[in-house]
Amino acid sequence: MFDQRIRKLMDRKKFLVAPPETSVSEAARLMAKKNAGAVMVLEDKRLVGIFTERDAVIRVIAKGRDAQKTALAEVMTPDPRTVAPDETYGHALLIMFENGFRHAPVVENGLPIGIVSARNAMDPDLEEFVSEAHRRKYLKQHA
Repeated sequence: MFDQRIRKLMDRKKFLVAPPETSVSEAARLMAKKNAGAVMVLEDKRLVGIFTERDAVIRVIAKGRDAQKTALAEVMTPDPRTVAPDETYGHALLIMFENGFRHAPVVENGLPIGIVSARNAMDPDLEEFVSEAHRRKYLKQHA
């Protein structure tokens, strides 16, 4: 699984987009409808941010913000780290792990075409992958 190209694994069904002025509550409805954990925020077809379920909890609910009045632009993660569709899923997972996020927009020729999530790896291979990543990092540091 980890050596497969992202293009084959990315979730096109959960590829949600919204403009920056979309309210948090509307984004949450979209996410609930598609059982998705993130919405890519686009302006003129260009990726300007990502809003995740974690953003909803930490930047909206925990801060007591009004989800109906708060726009995604106010609480999204701007300029998110992206991956290319021809990179491996293992590469995407390592980027997510090292940077502390669980969703990565897939971008090709400057345009978002899908999203990949750490959730796709929630199987027994995940533990093996994390162990191997740590082992390689340790070997590299001590070489």
